[in-house]
Amino acid sequence: MSNFNITDDSATVDRLSQQRDDIYDWCVERFRYHMANDNIDEALALADEFFEWMDPDNMEKEETAFFNEDELLNLYLSLPENYG
Repeated sequence: MSNFNITDDSATVDRLSQQRDDIYDWCVERFRYHMANDNIDEALALADEFFEWMDPDNMEKEETAFFNEDELLNLYLSLPENYG
């Protein structure tokens, strides 16, 4: 499988950390937007989905799993038809 042209773990950690920070910033911004516009259902849907990330006591403890969709599909397609 691809290593995304990353040569060390620190680069991977930095890249994933930035992705997670970007998602968190987007989520909080959208949550605040919906609350300010009285779109409570939309705000609560975000809070429900991203609760662990939005909770200041747990956001740094929550594990995050990222995967490359193309690599996952290629792995799936490479499995024998009767696998498992």
